[in-house]
Amino acid sequence: MPLPSAFSAVMRRIGLHSTGLHLGAGLLLLAALALPALARAQPRGPLVLAAASLQEALGAAADRWAAKGHARPVLSLAGSSALARQILAGAPADLFFSADEAWMDHVAQRKLIVPASRAALLTNRLVIVAPAAARVRFQVRAGFPLAEALGSGRLALADPDAVPAGRYAREALVRLKVWPGVQGKLARAENVRAALALVARGAAPLGVVYATDARAQGGVRVVGWLPPETHTPIIYPLARLSTSTHPEAEPFRRFLVSDEGKAIFRQYGFGTR
Repeated sequence: MPLPSAFSAVMRRIGLHSTGLHLGAGLLLLAALALPALARAQPRGPLVLAAASLQEALGAAADRWAAKGHARPVLSLAGSSALARQILAGAPADLFFSADEAWMDHVAQRKLIVPASRAALLTNRLVIVAPAAARVRFQVRAGFPLAEALGSGRLALADPDAVPAGRYAREALVRLKVWPGVQGKLARAENVRAALALVARGAAPLGVVYATDARAQGGVRVVGWLPPETHTPIIYPLARLSTSTHPEAEPFRRFLVSDEGKAIFRQYGFGTR
């Protein structure tokens, strides 16, 4: 049976002819042509704006949620400061997962989160990293020789004027009395993962990142731990945005704060509250 003229035209365009083709072949072609439209029709999960340091852990949580039969959440990862600015500019997102309380406060003050949905969920630590082959090692205490170890190189940090990881790092290095020696030797990165990448590539001899980031990157090793008492506690708050209309935004948020969700984050080195 010959194919309908529309299909014949399509077949001619791709260099085939309808003569002699069976109806089954035409149906297969119809299905193939319909696939892009069907893909577009698939439901989208809630959009989560999340700190870059959450990449692996939040991805694993999204996968677990999808395995339960839900549409997989869409993750947009960047520095918390950049994400907060996107929210203030009207980004159509559903959840905000910040790497510090300050940027969540900034969004909350503009009534852009649902207050009852806010949860201080995760904790982290700061470490000094070097390329995997480096031999340097620090006993981190007041006045430790960080600037000397840098030599003519630079210290990779997330931008300390905006990004939480960089702010925590600057606070710690100030209290340890080594900031004056390194503040003119910074390699400022847009987020903590970008700072980590500079060290992994050997573009910077040292960097300060979260412990969870160092764990996720095979090209670096930890050469020192910054004492938690030298900086503001590192807390990751999560909240649903007040403009969200996605029906699964709140269920996914509840999953993340559940015992099952917290267990996933602990597998990636985060502390939970």
